[in-house]
Amino acid sequence: MPFISRTQRQTDYNLIPPSCPIVIDNGASYFRIGWAGESEPRIIFRNIVQRPRHKITGETVTIVGDHDPMLLKYFDCTRSGPRSAFDNDVVFQFEIMEYILDFAFDRLGADEAPINHPILITECACNPVHSRSKMAELLFETYGVPSIAFGVDAAFSYKYNQQLGICDRNGLAICSGFTTSHVIPFINGEPVYEACCRTNVGGYHVTDYLKQLLSLKYPHHMQRLTWEKVEDLKMEHCYITLDYASEVRLFQKGAKEAEEKTRCWQLPWTPTPVEEPPSEEEIARKTALKERQGQRLREMAEAKRSSKINELENELKGLEFLIQQLRHVNGNDIPSFLAETGYVSKQEIESAIVKVTQSLRKAKGEQDEIEEKPEISNSEKYTLIDIPDNMLTPEQVKEKKRQLFLKTTSEGRQRAKQKRFEEELERERRNKEDEQRRLENPELYMEQLLVKYKDLSEKVEQRKRLKTNGNNGNENVSGGVGRGERLNAAQKERMRLLTTAAFDRGKGEDTFGIKDEDWQLYKKMSKDNDDEDEGPNEDEAELARVASKLREIDPTFFPKSDASSSGTEPPRFRPLRKEDFQILIGVERFRCPEILFHPNLIGIEQAGLDEMAGVSIQRLQSKSQSLEDSNGLTNSILITGGSCLYPGMSERLEAGIRMIRPCGTPIRVLRASDAVLDAWLGAASFASTMHFQRQVFNKTDYYEKGEDWLRRYQLKYSF
Repeated sequence: MPFISRTQRQTDYNLIPPSCPIVIDNGASYFRIGWAGESEPRIIFRNIVQRPRHKITGETVTIVGDHDPMLLKYFDCTRSGPRSAFDNDVVFQFEIMEYILDFAFDRLGADEAPINHPILITECACNPVHSRSKMAELLFETYGVPSIAFGVDAAFSYKYNQQLGICDRNGLAICSGFTTSHVIPFINGEPVYEACCRTNVGGYHVTDYLKQLLSLKYPHHMQRLTWEKVEDLKMEHCYITLDYASEVRLFQKGAKEAEEKTRCWQLPWTPTPVEEPPSEEEIARKTALKERQGQRLREMAEAKRSSKINELENELKGLEFLIQQLRHVNGNDIPSFLAETGYVSKQEIESAIVKVTQSLRKAKGEQDEIEEKPEISNSEKYTLIDIPDNMLTPEQVKEKKRQLFLKTTSEGRQRAKQKRFEEELERERRNKEDEQRRLENPELYMEQLLVKYKDLSEKVEQRKRLKTNGNNGNENVSGGVGRGERLNAAQKERMRLLTTAAFDRGKGEDTFGIKDEDWQLYKKMSKDNDDEDEGPNEDEAELARVASKLREIDPTFFPKSDASSSGTEPPRFRPLRKEDFQILIGVERFRCPEILFHPNLIGIEQAGLDEMAGVSIQRLQSKSQSLEDSNGLTNSILITGGSCLYPGMSERLEAGIRMIRPCGTPIRVLRASDAVLDAWLGAASFASTMHFQRQVFNKTDYYEKGEDWLRRYQLKYSF
């Protein structure tokens, strides 16, 4: 960045004589302060103030100018952003201006409150008297300065370059600053403010426009696009083209020349580590390690099984010994004996022996001896089913109904079990056939699956459309969906039956449901309509099976249901690459500075720089100036200010002014020796002359002569 801050505190303040003026270039972007007659300012910093709170103590601190990002992590800056004392190059926040002046005088080395040096401070052209009056009052009352002089920054820059022999006594000064741009004509070395022109477009708007375009183009990198970084990109890469329309067409065509003009900003990026395949030694080492771990787990499992077998054997021996003791106990003493052992009866002990024996056999890996129980026939199990009711008692009739219900339920479960078994066999047979066909010809098998998947998906979609729009086959020409079109066929039939029955049965009155036969209507409504309800059918199940097969064979396959749920193609994730962390600046390079010539690109209906020069010359002619003077102005056009540093600015201004001036008019656009510091250097050179001492005013003059005199106050730059 060409603008470098210098905030080191000076130590020679007391060595400077009180008659040496202090020169201040109070710009909307940067604040520069130094001593008259020197070759560069002592202190330079950004003209902003920030007041964040400390995250721990909650104390509010004041930060003036540039800040260290590493220090700001200790402060909460969410509620207090950078604030400026300017509004369109006019000072209006004098509380912020006081913070800035305090910091500037402190950095200059002033230890005491009264500043015993005359001050020359710059301002914009045609500065409002209210702002000038408040600034004078602040310097007189707060800092006790002996005298003040106000001068225009663009005029100081023009006069300084005139001393260097760059420009003539008659000419135009085009100053494009941070928030505004001015065109000031000079006649005989003096500015003619009545003919000056101003527009509220400057470097701030160019940076903000570039930041907006890059944020829209790269929304994932908005945190990287800070104001300071975008400012650096603007000063490093932006340029002004001679023909904006042809340059835009060049980038629209995507020609090779456009690619050469595109600049790339590479963001910090760490490549994804590539996993190298393990070597044979590594594979052998991992295999041996797994084998050792498996052997250790097997030994632990064997030890645990042996311990469990020992516990079960000891428990079984104890139970058998308890049975043996129980045989020798008298019948009357059995309850007391069992109470001491914790068991209730001999049957409980025998049941425990059976369980322990089964657990022991299972732990040893032996097969349990399953006693085959002969199946009981239905005639023996359900004895009352075949007997007539007149031969049974009421209790037996109830038992017969219970047995009939149990038999029906049991047979139904058996049928369902047999059906599931047959379906499982059919599924296994079909899977074996599919696997055999896949192994014989994988490409043909894949093609057949895709065709089948397409047919099934069309059937399912057709079924869903019929459920949504109904089975009437009518198209909704208007494009909307009415209530009738949202009902399927089953729902329409139910509504028809209900409305018809309610009206016919009630003869216009709501008497439906009084008779028992009315409720038979619900059976008719639900009959043969269950299959029309929402839910998966055979086609959907088969579609899911085919989709799963396709996913197993081809991992890149995505079912239509997944892709159509969001309405776009399914995201296919890939590792981040170097190109994902690049910000390309192409058409933005000349599109953003173009607003200096066409402010309507950002919604500001004002004149551009070339048009402002023509307006200023016309105003000068209307002030009864000679035609020769107005034609001589274009022979010495000086461009100054931070926003005039773009490459191509001189050529574009010359071409634009040539279009609005008469043929044969001499046009010469000159660049300032130092577009950023010329205003301060010109003011420092002017303040070192005796001519400056005769143009300052003190506190007494300010209060005696009033604002009317201050409004007419103008510095004379020629001497």
